Amino acid sequence: MLKGLQVLDCTGQLGWLAGRLLADLGAEVTKLEAAETDIASSDWRALNINKRLVRADVAGAPGRRTLDPLAAAADILIATPGPEEAGLFDYARLSRISPRLIVVAITPFGLAGPKAAWAASDIEIMAASGAMSLAGDPDGAPMRVSAPQAYAWAGGQAAVGALTALAARWRTGRGQLVDVSAQSAVITALSHAPTFVDISGINPTRAGAYMTGRSVTGAKYRVFWPCRDGFINFILYGGTAGRRTNEQLVAWMRERGIDLGPLASIDWARFDPTRANQAEVDAMEVPIGKFLGSLTKREFLEGAHQREMLGYPVSNMADIATDPQLEARRFWQDLAQPDGRTERHCGAFVVVDGERPPLRQLCDPVTKAPKEASKV
Repeated sequence: MLKGLQVLDCTGQLGWLAGRLLADLGAEVTKLEAAETDIASSDWRALNINKRLVRADVAGAPGRRTLDPLAAAADILIATPGPEEAGLFDYARLSRISPRLIVVAITPFGLAGPKAAWAASDIEIMAASGAMSLAGDPDGAPMRVSAPQAYAWAGGQAAVGALTALAARWRTGRGQLVDVSAQSAVITALSHAPTFVDISGINPTRAGAYMTGRSVTGAKYRVFWPCRDGFINFILYGGTAGRRTNEQLVAWMRERGIDLGPLASIDWARFDPTRANQAEVDAMEVPIGKFLGSLTKREFLEGAHQREMLGYPVSNMADIATDPQLEARRFWQDLAQPDGRTERHCGAFVVVDGERPPLRQLCDPVTKAPKEASKV
């Protein structure tokens, strides 16, 4: 899809994913790393495979002599510039070298504003974006959601910004600066929450395993349910899709001999979850909890699929690694290593004309010039 496109990746962890996504789409991505940079971590290898590795240090006085020839030959340059690198990756300077160059700058808070020079780690970006105020139990402390996610949101948005600028260049012939704020990228992921403040004057807070904002009475609905071997994601819905799901759920429970309680008398064609009060929701969820607690994740998945119901098991990494859907689509790619080991990687996220593009192998040439570099 992007065959022939030249991308220069000068990023730290905040931008690794951006280059990986463009590489998966077929771009030729060159990753610059200083000779002393350790590339043995699983994070680095997962997000920088499929790129061409060049061991070159662009920091300090010699930086421009290394960077500028590479930038002149690139279509897109992706960087995560700190204050000390602002001059090196300055768009006005780079655009004089190549007016067609698209520069994507990924920083914690953006290139302008009072926080432009601030540094931040993942947990700080998640806090500053408001995401941590929504994660965790109501009576507990704010939480970061599982593994670091700010890097992924920033990298994903940066890739989209780069492609949008590329589309504009096809019309105008000129590059442009794409200024990506990691804080803003994470806010986009929870864009529903700020609208509650604007529209309803409600400040959303942590709700644990429940979802708020679905009822005008203030009732909360359970979203995550314990089952025999983990958790299931399910919520009572309204509308056409909800009616089908709720009717099939009740029929399934009846087949299993579960006491339906108040569920037995509900007309699902008229059920409106936005009008239910908390006592009504709690009463409905008691028998649902007993039923879902009797199932395994696989039983729920297969049964819900057969009955065309909404809901899904909460997969852990072991579930993902053994997912038959991913296996059938040949998502995983095993790459042989020089020492004889095999390293498994997530394949390209797209299938093009029925084929998943193969990953380039990862190696570590300690080189000083791009012509000496090997393919990642």
